[in-house]
Amino acid sequence: MTPTEYLAFERASEEKHEYADGEVFAMAGTTRAHSLISGNLLAALHAPLADRPCEVHGPDMKVRASQKPRYHYPDVSVVCGPPEFEDDVRDVLLNPRLVAEVLSESTERYDRGDKFASYRALPSLQEYLLVSQTKPQVEHYHRLSDGTWLLRILGPGETLSLPSLDCTL
Repeated sequence: MTPTEYLAFERASEEKHEYADGEVFAMAGTTRAHSLISGNLLAALHAPLADRPCEVHGPDMKVRASQKPRYHYPDVSVVCGPPEFEDDVRDVLLNPRLVAEVLSESTERYDRGDKFASYRALPSLQEYLLVSQTKPQVEHYHRLSDGTWLLRILGPGETLSLPSLDCTL
């Protein structure tokens, strides 16, 4: 399937699908824990960014990533400044500054591997969060000025600093 065919298919579908290398993958439903975690993260990011030119999006906003088009539905994404979109439908974000994924057993390998590699190709992306459903842990990847990524693993009671958004959670 071409990217154009995928977008037409996806926009007509009642279910969500991701797209990678010409293949379409149906997305599984979420668990209660997944829904609560992503909702709480969305709310926690919205509060400190409410007075800034930033938008916080939930799991219905697609992100196009990498040089060869891949389309993902991150659990949370943040764009600051004017958002850039694939087309006039404005449902595919091109320039997120932060992307967060809540890990599930079925997607954890992909979220850490190919999906993260796909997101890293976005020049706008500065922060990538992986949030565990099974233990109180957040993995925070932050892009440094030389393009390398720094990993910090946070546990209970720790403060998450998001330098590119100039906020803490």
